[in-house]
Amino acid sequence: MNKNLLLKAEELVDNPNSRIPICLCLDVSSSMEGEPINELNEGIKLFYRNIYDDEIARAAAELAIVTFGGEAYFEKDFSSIDIQKIPILKTFGNTPLGEGVNLALNLLEKRKEKYKEKGIDYYQPWLVLMTDGMPNGDENELKKAIKRTQNMVNNKKLTIFPIAIGQYADIKVLNSLSPKRVPLKLKDLNFKKFFEWLSKSVSITSQSNPGDKIKLDVEEIKGWAEL
Repeated sequence: MNKNLLLKAEELVDNPNSRIPICLCLDVSSSMEGEPINELNEGIKLFYRNIYDDEIARAAAELAIVTFGGEAYFEKDFSSIDIQKIPILKTFGNTPLGEGVNLALNLLEKRKEKYKEKGIDYYQPWLVLMTDGMPNGDENELKKAIKRTQNMVNNKKLTIFPIAIGQYADIKVLNSLSPKRVPLKLKDLNFKKFFEWLSKSVSITSQSNPGDKIKLDVEEIKGWAEL
């Protein structure tokens, strides 16, 4: 077992806190090149820093990152932020959104099984989906992703945050993936404000009990989303 896998295994034994599994599923296709990918990377850095600086959130949040650009790619496996190295994402290829979502859901389901195996309580998993374009991967993968997310959301097995970047994001597809939460459009590439809001939402959730209803801060959403 390599050092990282050993650390992850020890985390589940040594940290008794309820976990919040969060998977960032991020579009890194070629259309994200330049300012968009740079701002996304800065937003991710801020998210890591904010969670790390909050002792309760740091103990509860476990983060995985999936990217889709040319192919769906497994960037980071689930672990607490304090043992992760912040990734620097690069752009490539087309937009296989369905493949990315399916990979993210696979990781979330696998992590839930690990929690159950270790007797660890957990909050409803979060899937944060950000894309700037039209899906152009395998059509069957997209249909599968839509069916899976709808089933999981409707059965209270998943919380999804669908975020559109720019004017060419496919809102119709994002709506299909999110039966209970309307997709929001990022305002002016304001990734930092989005990740600031997301980290605060993690903090609020980590101070609640699994199963509690959490109210999102609508006023703060106005700072990064076009409402």
